[in-house]
Amino acid sequence: MTDDINKKVIDIFSSRNKSSVKYYAGFSYVKLGRDSNGKKFNAEHLTQYAQKCHYIVRVMREINDEVYLYSYDVPNSELFKFIKSFENNTLDGTIIEIDKYFPEDLA
Repeated sequence: MTDDINKKVIDIFSSRNKSSVKYYAGFSYVKLGRDSNGKKFNAEHLTQYAQKCHYIVRVMREINDEVYLYSYDVPNSELFKFIKSFENNTLDGTIIEIDKYFPEDLA
C-alpha cells in the first residue's frame, strides 16, 4: 500500500510541468480542479468522504532507553487537533507515519 501511495504522490508532482508546482507557506503543492476521471470536484462529496475517513498515526517515543511505537486512531475531523497537541506539548514523540483508512471497509 505504501508503494501505491508513494507512486501517486510522485505522479502528482512529476506528471505536471514544473511551472504548475507551486510553493506556499513553506510547502510545495499542486492545485487540482478535476479528479482522475476528468470530472470537476463536488464539495458535498468531498466533505462526505472526509467525514468517513480516519487516520492511523504512528508515533515513536523513547522511554527509559527503550523505543515504543504508539498507533492512534484519529478521525479526520480531529487530525489537526491531534497534530497541534504535539506543538502544545500535550503529546510528545515523533510522528513516524500517517495512514488513511475507512472504518466501514474493515472486515
